[in-house]
Amino acid sequence: MRLINTTTLQLEEYFDRKIPPYAILSHRWEEEEVTFQDMIAEGAANSFKITGCCQRAREDGLKYAWIDTCCIDKSSSAELSEAINSMFKWYKNAEVCYAYLSDVLINGFDSTSLSSMFRRSRWFTRGWTLQELLAPHTIIFFDITWTEIGTKLQLRPLIEQITGITHLLNFNRASIAQKMSWAAERVTTRVEDQAYCLMGLFGVNMPPLYGEGDNAFRRLQLEILEVSDDESIFAWKEDLLWDTAGRMQSNLTLLQR
Repeated sequence: MRLINTTTLQLEEYFDRKIPPYAILSHRWEEEEVTFQDMIAEGAANSFKITGCCQRAREDGLKYAWIDTCCIDKSSSAELSEAINSMFKWYKNAEVCYAYLSDVLINGFDSTSLSSMFRRSRWFTRGWTLQELLAPHTIIFFDITWTEIGTKLQLRPLIEQITGITHLLNFNRASIAQKMSWAAERVTTRVEDQAYCLMGLFGVNMPPLYGEGDNAFRRLQLEILEVSDDESIFAWKEDLLWDTAGRMQSNLTLLQR
């Protein structure tokens, strides 16, 4: 696992039991993100997102942080596959997760306005952020200026309203059909990621095969059936399709309620 030293902003690599305590970032990918190659060549001193994450981690007494955009060498298919299959575990094992909402600004807004801005954040619409919401024990939400909004526990009623997730703190008690419903309206850039982003939520692993399209979801269902006897999985059609935005079409939802 490759981590950012929050003081030097340099990448360091650790393995298995030697992984030190770390903070982890949850965010939406935007047009200009610092990649692994950028970190090696130029560093991250000019990235407000990375430096803000590292500063808060230092304040919380953490020497290391993990950020997906720059800690994974995506030019390596083997490393990318390992990261996708490990991501849920990495978020679960983090000391704290910082959810950075770049489309929310709380300064100058009253609580009603904050609730509205928080509710409309696109962070709640992304496929990958579902596991990033559920896996970590502690999540702290921040606005675009790195001003703290609140924790998952403090904001629980509002988050449950936004997401429809009634098992926010004990998602393992939910049925397969319920978990699928949480993801149904979320979007991913790649069609395949609609399945890959759910692997950790269901406790399964499979190699990502970008280019397989809709077959990724069928493979996911088969993997789930290998580890679970929860028949609610059959409440979902096997031939799920996605629209051009990577979102499951609205008519392809639960067959039973």
